[in-house]
Amino acid sequence: MISKETLFALSLFPYLGFLWFISRSQQMPRLALYGFYGTLVFVGVTIPVGIYAKVHYGETLANVDWLHGGAEVFLTLANILLVIGFRQAVKELKGKRQEAGGRRQE
Repeated sequence: MISKETLFALSLFPYLGFLWFISRSQQMPRLALYGFYGTLVFVGVTIPVGIYAKVHYGETLANVDWLHGGAEVFLTLANILLVIGFRQAVKELKGKRQEAGGRRQE
């Protein structure tokens, strides 16, 4: 059986592939792209902080609130960038559709 740590490490490869493809997409909103990269930063921060929690406190990261909360800030920021990026893209698309609709009626 695969350990959760191994599965976690292996899950990074499909995510890196996803980032590679969306980085080349001309349709991905820039802020949303930064949000997806921010998720990778969250993972990069969580790993050493989790090791610190285990070594220093003898607990998993989830059980050391101040460390866990600090690490989760990175995920929260990434999610905010995603939401703002996609919100802007939807607003732009709606604006373009309204412009196109207005031109047809003239």
